[in-house]
Amino acid sequence: MSAPRPRGLRVALFDYGAGNLHSLGKALVAAGADVRVTASWTEALALDALVLPGVGAFGHAARALPDDRSDLRRALEEGYPCLGICLGMQLLLDGSAESDGMGIGLVGGRVEALDAPLVPQMGWNDVELSNDPLFAGLDGLVAYYANSYACVPSRAEDVIARSEYGGQRHAAAVRRANTWGVQFHPEKSSAPGLRLIANFVAAAEGARTEASRTAAPARAARSTAGES
Repeated sequence: MSAPRPRGLRVALFDYGAGNLHSLGKALVAAGADVRVTASWTEALALDALVLPGVGAFGHAARALPDDRSDLRRALEEGYPCLGICLGMQLLLDGSAESDGMGIGLVGGRVEALDAPLVPQMGWNDVELSNDPLFAGLDGLVAYYANSYACVPSRAEDVIARSEYGGQRHAAAVRRANTWGVQFHPEKSSAPGLRLIANFVAAAEGARTEASRTAAPARAARSTAGES
C-alpha cells in the first residue's frame, strides 16, 4: 500500500477588507494550495502559511492587524511562511507616510510616497531579480504594478528585487526568514507571476516539511521521557 499523500498546504488568505481576494485565491489554488479566507489571526497562525493581499489604504489594513503585533512578528521571525503583496508587503514594515498606523515591523523601514511625475504607477514594469527561490525558473519578470507608495527598507540586504519608476529605483521585493513581500501584483502578471506564486507555495511546503522533521525528534524525546 502506498503512503498517503500529504494534505495540501493550508494557506490563510487574510481578509482585512481591502484585498483582491478572488484572483489571488484562484492563483493559490492553481498552485496546489488549500486556501482559507479568514479575518481571524488565531485561525491564520494555526494554518501552514499566510498571504497578505494588496489593494487598499495602509491605515485601514493596519487596524486589522493584532493590537499586539509581537506574536505575529515572532511567528514570522521563526519561519512561518508569508507572502505580502503590494499593500501586504508594505504592512511588513514599521509604518507608512500614507496614513497613521503601525505595521508588523518584521522588515525595518518606512513606506514613502513615490517621487515621480505620474502617480500612481499603473501598469507593467521590469523587475530586476536576485537569485532567490521566489524567482526560481524566471529568467526575467515584467510585472503589473498599481501603487502610489513604495517601501524603503532600512537594511539593503532585505531587498531581493528592484524596479525603476519615474527615474527612481525602489524595492520591488523584500525577504526576511520565510517571509517575502512583493510590491507588484503577481496574480495579475501573467504566467511569470503565477510561477512566482507557485514558487512561494513550494517554499512554504518545504518549510512545513522541515518543521515536521524537526518536531518529530522532540515528540519522540517527550514520549520516551514520559515512559521512564
